[in-house]
Amino acid sequence: MALTQRDSAPRILLAEEKLLQRKMKTWPSGFGVKLEIITPFLGKYRPFVGRCCQTCTPKSWQSSFHKHLPSLGFHNVLQVTEEDTRYRGWLVRRLCYFLAILEWKVDSETPRDLQERIFRSKRVQDVMSLEVPQARGAGSVLSKSPAQRRSEVLSILGQIQSPLSLFILRLCSWALLRLLNRVFLNLLLHKGQLEMVRRAAQMPDVPLVFLSTHKSWLDGLLLPFLLFSQGLGVPRVTWEYQAFTPSLRALLSRLGGVFLPPGAEHAPDGERGVLSRAILTSYVEELLKSRQHLVIFLEEPVSGESRLSAPGGEWLALVLGAVHARAVPDVMLVPVGIAYDMAPSASRGGLSGSAQPLGLWSCLLAVRRALGQEFGCVRMDFAQPFSLQEYTANSLFRQSCSRKSLEELLLPVILGKSPDLLDWEKSEEWYPGLGAAAELKADERMLGVFLSRLMSDFSWLVEETLLRNRDVGFSGRLRDLVLHALSLLRGCISLHRLSRGDVLVAPRETEAAVRELSWHSTALLPVFMCEAVGACAINALLVEMLPFLSPAELPAAVVLSQEELRRKTLALLQLLPRDILLLQPCQSVSCYSQEVLDKLIQCGLLVAEEAPSERPACDTARRRFSQKLLWKEMEDFNDSDSDYDEDTGKRCFKISQLDNCPDFFLFLCGLLGPLLKTFERAAAFLVESGCPELELEYVEKLQRFLLRKAREDGSFVCANRSLALSSVRTFKELGVLREQPGPAGPILHLSETFSSKGNQERLEKFMGQFTSS
Repeated sequence: MALTQRDSAPRILLAEEKLLQRKMKTWPSGFGVKLEIITPFLGKYRPFVGRCCQTCTPKSWQSSFHKHLPSLGFHNVLQVTEEDTRYRGWLVRRLCYFLAILEWKVDSETPRDLQERIFRSKRVQDVMSLEVPQARGAGSVLSKSPAQRRSEVLSILGQIQSPLSLFILRLCSWALLRLLNRVFLNLLLHKGQLEMVRRAAQMPDVPLVFLSTHKSWLDGLLLPFLLFSQGLGVPRVTWEYQAFTPSLRALLSRLGGVFLPPGAEHAPDGERGVLSRAILTSYVEELLKSRQHLVIFLEEPVSGESRLSAPGGEWLALVLGAVHARAVPDVMLVPVGIAYDMAPSASRGGLSGSAQPLGLWSCLLAVRRALGQEFGCVRMDFAQPFSLQEYTANSLFRQSCSRKSLEELLLPVILGKSPDLLDWEKSEEWYPGLGAAAELKADERMLGVFLSRLMSDFSWLVEETLLRNRDVGFSGRLRDLVLHALSLLRGCISLHRLSRGDVLVAPRETEAAVRELSWHSTALLPVFMCEAVGACAINALLVEMLPFLSPAELPAAVVLSQEELRRKTLALLQLLPRDILLLQPCQSVSCYSQEVLDKLIQCGLLVAEEAPSERPACDTARRRFSQKLLWKEMEDFNDSDSDYDEDTGKRCFKISQLDNCPDFFLFLCGLLGPLLKTFERAAAFLVESGCPELELEYVEKLQRFLLRKAREDGSFVCANRSLALSSVRTFKELGVLREQPGPAGPILHLSETFSSKGNQERLEKFMGQFTSS
């Protein structure tokens, strides 16, 4: 929906902007665009998203799934009526929320002797008896009395969790249900997906662990509320300890929240850190033994980054350790996706990632602000549950062979010492229309788009999404959908009515507006990931070719070698974090690069170059068939009677000259643009960095540098703390930065290789070749 289009719109607008709601009543109803009805699927059946991988989890592929499940419809969780209670009547209709919540059951609760179990566990007793080497030293627990030891264990356990309070739970569920009905139109859940989760929950001695995306702070209340309302019990929800004040933390703990205690990081130092880790590990094992479900958020809320968060990684390691220690026979993992029309946290500066802890008073103020707004619809998707034991066994088998580090693979290429990447493995002027689009500056491309063009492009985007077997999650008339989207984005866009009857939709130039629009556009990246990688690789090839092209030469006639295109694709795939690419363990980067090439041809951005042939012109059937397979590496067509070229390096392609290719190319490059542009500027920052210095200080300086550059050219999408952290992590893996432990935290050093200005420039040039601006 947030596509940036290139139109010859006037820079000076005479009409003053009016309120959005008034304009919606006076806008033309046609604009010359067919007002078609958009359906969320192609053909007869809606795509059933979320099937587990048949290669990684073959046994789980058939479990908890039946062919009739995709045909089930949707259920609005917020629609609670007297039919959801055992009673009927006028008074029941007035109190149906309260009566329905009273009937919701809590299937499994925390064992009453949980504290005693943890205190008597061998792991905790070993730490307390100083059998763990890290716990030895003066002032250890050895000198403490048994009562003091028990008190310390209970204190740490109290930081992790508290017993559920059914009264507070039902009261907060009632209040949350009232709030959700006020701010959201509906909360949709697919009945077939819910049935899969119910079947998995019925497996004996196997708990469920929900792995969820994190779009808003509301997710931690929304997901357990949904499971509670559907008879799946109250799960334990992982929260970040430092993100909340003690009072709010205590409330969340009574509602089922669990926290990583301070000092329980993966490599704890000191006696209390080792003890906290032992208690936390024992707690997770006891939690899973009692078949209590666990919710783990895999990313930071509204961070705009797809990397696994540090707390999420810690909880995953604890669950995996419990399975390996045979505390439970297995765990069923349930991926969860949450989609908002407008995430509540995104409209109030949540994207910047404030370090201030959230308190009760702040929550009440946020609720008061939310009551005066409309956030549209919410949809929650459950993927097919799969066995953790089966998944890890297959993944470890595939990853058993030794694998080179990113520094060994990519660093020689950056320094110009290794031109060939085809053996790697890690499970400009164009033709006239495209040339004009590529020469536009960022601010000119963001000038605006006519509403009639926006409606046409919205219809195209929906069709492309459905063709990729994705469910868009909405339906209705085209005009209504576009106006609904614009009403939700009214704080980020400005509307200008033109004399000819059309409306110009332009993004606001404020930092908050650019950040929010960029955050919404990241939802399209997984849909077009292959095409986006391919477009950035094509951009890198053209950057290399432009200096050798004369002004009179049309680059539309430039032929791109498959070997060169695959070389750039592999380099970019190595650079991008694997969790952004969303690769399965069974997918190799080499095979993925071939899939990227296939996608570029299927979407029409590349066309195969016709190879010269001595075959007579009348023999067209075999030639036409071979041209369709020109880009495929199939041994069946390598015989002497085929037109298929045996030398794969000689296969070539041209850029399509269709009218929509320039905008499509810029759109694809823009999906990966924020991350790659941040990498480029992080490389430029090496000149100003004061290494060696603390990692926290380095990140703060880098963020200020990105903000300063953003104010110069308006690219506020790069001035994001999460992107800054991502660039630092990538540079450490790449060998640009070296990390050493320090008393106040990790200290970053600039490696000897990149202490020279020449290599720093090579790094910046390598990062910048993939961006279109």
